[in-house]
Amino acid sequence: MQNMAYLRTRQNHSILFFVGTLISAVLYSALFFLNDRLTEVLKYDLGVSWIYLPAGLRLFLILIFGLAGAIGIAVASFAISYFGVFPPDLITCIGIGLISGFAPLLAKWVVIANVNISNDLSNLSLQKIVFCVLVYAFMSAGLHQLWFELRGLESGSLDHFLVMFVGDIAGSILLIAVIKYSIDLLKRSKPR
Repeated sequence: MQNMAYLRTRQNHSILFFVGTLISAVLYSALFFLNDRLTEVLKYDLGVSWIYLPAGLRLFLILIFGLAGAIGIAVASFAISYFGVFPPDLITCIGIGLISGFAPLLAKWVVIANVNISNDLSNLSLQKIVFCVLVYAFMSAGLHQLWFELRGLESGSLDHFLVMFVGDIAGSILLIAVIKYSIDLLKRSKPR
């Protein structure tokens, strides 16, 4: 009997993990293409933009889904890169996917190791969010530009790092503001 309960619990965790991965992949892909349309004029170079809304979503999905979010983002980013915006070089696109998915997870671990954030995010203050965004933007931009340089892409440079860093911060702040505004609207629309 105890083994059956264990198997059901394990199966439920696997289903939740799969759902978190799928939600992350779909939301990230959708926001990537929306961002691509909305910020076309703000693109600096291939894979580098002055405002990158999916950066905020990456961080949000990692805070909510953890490893499942990282895997969903990595798969979506690989597919977007390989079948779309980058030359279809398998190794380059795998690296882009892994960096896109796992840089925010790495940033989360760095932040949690240095700042007290509860698992349910209930004590997440503005200062902690800003710290998360800065650590994440630095790691993401740095790892992407290092990878671009290693793979011989034109966009691997200090200038591109700075633009990507700023774009990740701007996109994160804008997305967080939209989420907060939406939550505030929902709270106001609830009957009391």
